[in-house]
Amino acid sequence: MARVVLITGCSSGIGLETALAFARAGDTVCATMRNLSRVEKLQEAANAEGLKLALYELDVAKPKSFAALVDKVVREFGGVDVLVNNAGVLPIGAFEDESEFDLRNVMEINFFGPALLTQAVLPTMREREGGYIINISSLSGMASKGGDATYAASKFALEGLCEGYRNEIARWNIKTALVEPGQYATNIFRDSGEEASPEHRSAYYEYNKWLQKSMQEGAGGGNSPRALAELIVKISNSDGSRLRWAADNTAEHVMKAVFAQSDSERGEFLRGVADMDWWIEGQDTPE
Repeated sequence: MARVVLITGCSSGIGLETALAFARAGDTVCATMRNLSRVEKLQEAANAEGLKLALYELDVAKPKSFAALVDKVVREFGGVDVLVNNAGVLPIGAFEDESEFDLRNVMEINFFGPALLTQAVLPTMREREGGYIINISSLSGMASKGGDATYAASKFALEGLCEGYRNEIARWNIKTALVEPGQYATNIFRDSGEEASPEHRSAYYEYNKWLQKSMQEGAGGGNSPRALAELIVKISNSDGSRLRWAADNTAEHVMKAVFAQSDSERGEFLRGVADMDWWIEGQDTPE
């Protein structure tokens, strides 16, 4: 039986591929994005395969619009069976350089957005006595390394929330899962903006530049969003007994290391993942 699947952040990357994957599986896909002017890439991909999608505009940083969207989906399709909270932003750089606006914006998009959209969807799932909420988290939601502390904070919050409400909603046969991706070829990384003049550069200038370069290069050679999208469809058909799903070999490795180590071992492991010894010891920036 076809399900109704609501997905955020579908203009590109993981969200786009996830919308296509559910449509291929025969589900009714309600694909959302912040601005429908960016729908062309998704629409072309769907048309090329003869797939039908219902398209909606949704800014996850504007929760006042959530109830109206969910009501519209319920009127048009009867309810929501699967919610995929995918939309997110990843700021790169030292925590001290983040403004209050930066901190609040990341939490609005990565935490409050999925949290409040989940609240908006839960009544229809309870009424139907079933559903699946899938949150796209991150390895940074389990282990925060240098350079993504703000992002990690938002994902830590999301993971704690999901792990908690999981037990509250189980009585209505509503399941939830956290997807833990490694590095994927997407455009989630947020640039720092214009080049600062020497007199206005922060104490972390060289570190921030290196972080952005290394993360952007890593994303270009990352895993395929299509493979992750296929995993998300698989998760939606699972029995809900598993909360965290490693999305790839890197994620599996990090998850095992994080949960197996002491705090001191964990710190050493994370410095190695981020290649931060050069920064901690005052060495030259790595090539």
